[in-house]
Amino acid sequence: MVADNYPAELAEDVTLLDGTEASIRPIRPDDAGALVTFHEHLSNETVYRRFFGIHPHLSPVEVERFTTVDYRDRLALVAEIDGRLSAVARYDRFPGTDRAEVAFVVADAYQHLGLGTLLLARLADAARQRGVAVFEAETLGRNELMREVFRHAGFPCEERDVGGIIEVTFPIALP
Repeated sequence: MVADNYPAELAEDVTLLDGTEASIRPIRPDDAGALVTFHEHLSNETVYRRFFGIHPHLSPVEVERFTTVDYRDRLALVAEIDGRLSAVARYDRFPGTDRAEVAFVVADAYQHLGLGTLLLARLADAARQRGVAVFEAETLGRNELMREVFRHAGFPCEERDVGGIIEVTFPIALP
């Protein structure tokens, strides 16, 4: 099932740093099963970095929330490699503002290949077109992978340490 407002124009094929081909597209409600499988194959460390704790299984409520978006105020992009979900990046706009929380997770086998940076850039492009001007994120202080993605994306990031949680804020306007 694809919503009438499904932004098919956001779909594209990309090549990762090691030559791996990936397809990026907006998430759909029928990705629920693939999202559950993706999450359950993440390492404990990757899940911990994304959810700040042990979270081996997504609840049905989380699965529905993560896969059912309006493509304007809530948007998620997925990357598929060899027909399997391999990464998810999403933003959720703070109601009535031009700011959105951003989060992403990349399967362990595809980390360090530029996939997170590609997804962040594509998500920022889509968000800008939908009136979002600033992304905000929270990450663990020890999550250098996520902080590295933010730095490599080319946006001027401000970081603030709040008890071991790093709050990252950056405008997504084009330079």
